[in-house]
Amino acid sequence: MGADEGLSRLDTTMFTCPYCGLPQERVATLGHDWALLEPDMHPLAHMVPAEHRWITLSDGRVTVYGVCPPVVEQRCRIEHRLACPGQELPDLWPWLTTLRGENARAAERRGDPEPSQPGEEWPDVG
Repeated sequence: MGADEGLSRLDTTMFTCPYCGLPQERVATLGHDWALLEPDMHPLAHMVPAEHRWITLSDGRVTVYGVCPPVVEQRCRIEHRLACPGQELPDLWPWLTTLRGENARAAERRGDPEPSQPGEEWPDVG
């Protein structure tokens, strides 16, 4: 066990986020580092992109849970920066960001066309 002997579920610390002033939980990772996670939030893993899912191990440490597709009932943790109102969200789905950019350009090209008005007479549909 070596360096991991001192870790337990109690080895977490709450910090105040410098961007929003809300608490964030500092938790040891499997890679001997720290992750700042959103406290008391455990969403279903399939609702979170694979590279942003943190699962809690039996010794209290966390690791990224990149299994795709995840087990349906698996819960995970997320980094505080994803929930922080004072920080800009990272580009979680690049294809969606690209689509939004394309749609914004398409909307600009269209300008503000007048909505089509129905004709004075109703068409004869038989």
